[in-house]
Amino acid sequence: MTAVIGVLALQGDFAEHAAMLRRLGVESREVRVPRDLEGLDGLVIPGGESTTIGKLLETYALLEPVRDLGASGFPIWGTCAGLILLATDVGAPQPLLGLMDMTVERNAFGRQTDSFETDLDIDGLPGGAFHAVFIRAPIVSGVGDDVEVLAKLDDGRIVAVRQGNLLGTAFHPELTTDARLHSLFVEMARAA
Repeated sequence: MTAVIGVLALQGDFAEHAAMLRRLGVESREVRVPRDLEGLDGLVIPGGESTTIGKLLETYALLEPVRDLGASGFPIWGTCAGLILLATDVGAPQPLLGLMDMTVERNAFGRQTDSFETDLDIDGLPGGAFHAVFIRAPIVSGVGDDVEVLAKLDDGRIVAVRQGNLLGTAFHPELTTDARLHSLFVEMARAA
């Protein structure tokens, strides 16, 4: 079964996600207005600036439709800023989807100059360690009972989670050549 994956294209690195999906032979569609959600099998919310993306979700009348889709079991993957938007609590007033039972600490590693790369073992991802790129990244500082922790840094900080058909990563897999996480999400979308 083929899948059509939407990539939220309001701000951030949506083009890199779309390119990775094309590399996999998967049809992708840029999502900017509610009608762009029609006929999708999953949605990627890219990295960028979470407050800006949240405000743009409100401006373009996408916040409620995306929230409703996610609450219905529709597959959504948030990377970096997208992870923040999926959270129920970020400790600051900003528009959120509030779909994943987790608390996220924004910009947990400091400034842009504190960005880094590391290899992660990700539960359920075959093929060995995943080389992860962290840029002004968040961390997941707490999860509810239904949230599965998929990856932690060596110091124990949570950087990848899943709750049903919702996937969240604190890093940027679209900035690597490794398409395994995109493949995993496409399979989640096909299975849903």
